Amino acid sequence: MKILANDGIDPIGKQMLEDAGFFVETRNIPQDELPVKLQEYDAITVRSATKVRAALIDACPNLKLIGRGGVGVDNIDVDYAKLKGISVYNTPASSSLSVAELVFASLWGCVRFLPDSNRKMPVDGATKFNDLKKAYAKGVELRGKTLGIVGFGRIGREVAKIALGVGMDVIAYDLYEFIPNVEVILGGGIVVHAKVKVATLDDVIKQSDFITLHTPFIDKALFGATELAHTKKGVGLVNISRGGLIDELALIDALNSGQVSFAALDVFDNEPTPREEILKHPKVSLTPHIGAATNEAQERIGVELAGLIIEHFRHNP
Repeated sequence: MKILANDGIDPIGKQMLEDAGFFVETRNIPQDELPVKLQEYDAITVRSATKVRAALIDACPNLKLIGRGGVGVDNIDVDYAKLKGISVYNTPASSSLSVAELVFASLWGCVRFLPDSNRKMPVDGATKFNDLKKAYAKGVELRGKTLGIVGFGRIGREVAKIALGVGMDVIAYDLYEFIPNVEVILGGGIVVHAKVKVATLDDVIKQSDFITLHTPFIDKALFGATELAHTKKGVGLVNISRGGLIDELALIDALNSGQVSFAALDVFDNEPTPREEILKHPKVSLTPHIGAATNEAQERIGVELAGLIIEHFRHNP
């Protein structure tokens, strides 16, 4: 069996596959060359860069399996693949903690103006130190504030655990019914069972001091001009989920008016070329789609994905 890991795979996962008798190619094949070159392989694994759409599936009748290293499968035509008899696997559990930690790295950075101060200190720090000190002297603490979580799956739950441990109040909304209990591990290994407040999307919009998004991609922005206008004045937004969940043009207007105090974005409408107004806005914290990009998460993803592939072909030789 030949596997193309077109967006790479952790060395441990690769070794697991090779030990099980698979040939694994990690050389990236450009998207436009895949319809021809993918015909040499039995399976492909991708992350977010490579797209596996219906046309590519039709061009590769040899394909038996598609693996996605990560949670979302927006870059794969899953239903069409299954219709063609191709199995699709993802790794929803492996990256949740890393994404949740980036949420809080973003929140802590933004409430203390770190992104903007890091832009300005190299330019003005030597001559306007005291001016900058005054400009960034109105930070806030997270403790006691309300965090609204939109999407309460694996990642949303990990975010809630950190938020509760920090001392925040947590309200959560999901498209589906969910159990609001989470297990929080405090210092010294003390385990506390806590419950978040189940909320409507309208509740989250109106009651939250900070809002973080963790839903799959949808056709229409969850947060457009109307939703942003109904948030608390000065709300902070975090999107480390999918580009398009926030209307970026409406967000710029809300940032400029002060309705939104900051936005921390790891995903964008136009990846890999985000719009310039977002990239240069002083109230936007930017990361280049790195939510799951930790050594630990990538190792877990590689191991989980390798295990799924091995198990699949064990039962479907």
